[in-house]
Amino acid sequence: MSKCTAEAFGALHHGRAPGDPLVLPGPWDAASARVFEEAGFPALATPSAGVAAALGHADGSVPPREMFEAVARVARAVSVPVSADVEDGYGLPARQLVGRLLDAGAVGCNLEDSGGREDAPPGTLKDPREQADYLAAVREAAGRELFVNARVDTYVRGVADFEETVARARLYVEAGADCVYVIKAPVEVLPALRVAVGGPLNVIALPGGPSPRELGRLGATRVTFGPGLHQQAMGALRDIAKQLL
Repeated sequence: MSKCTAEAFGALHHGRAPGDPLVLPGPWDAASARVFEEAGFPALATPSAGVAAALGHADGSVPPREMFEAVARVARAVSVPVSADVEDGYGLPARQLVGRLLDAGAVGCNLEDSGGREDAPPGTLKDPREQADYLAAVREAAGRELFVNARVDTYVRGVADFEETVARARLYVEAGADCVYVIKAPVEVLPALRVAVGGPLNVIALPGGPSPRELGRLGATRVTFGPGLHQQAMGALRDIAKQLL
């Protein structure tokens, strides 16, 4: 089980040179986590969609107990810090959410400002001030024991408004978020977004898109992959299965 602290995990986000972002692979189970640790990655970040697929659920429909159990298995399997994508917090009160995360061995978490599947309509975006209040409550309950990554879902929900995105990001940072994750923000807005947010910026690396190093040069502090690595692994497994036939 990881003995690393949120403070140590947070330190990995600071003092990074352009083009050298923190690259966090997304393990979906204990076995994949060990592969990434053995490859030399200094920390990991579980993706909710990848974990959901590994557990046999659709994205956004994993029972909270199963998600926390999956995160705990990953954290027990490795000695590097593990951050967990816990979607929108599953409706749990902040103190209860923090307790579940710490019990699972996580030192960080993603919390998004919308609910449901990513193909849900724009109206599923939460009120930004209510989300900021929730993040502030999480920060108060966690102290410095969790690194909080606040996901901003404007672009993934079809609200391609840069000013709205920045306003949400700043609110969340003021509420105590350590990092902002504007999922699927167009690459052309990343430099301006990094300047506007003023703090660590999480960017997703997508198949066929810029490499993690290129995303770092554009402003990413850290790079994650969502369910992409799990999907690639399943693609490789399908090829193996075809060869076996």
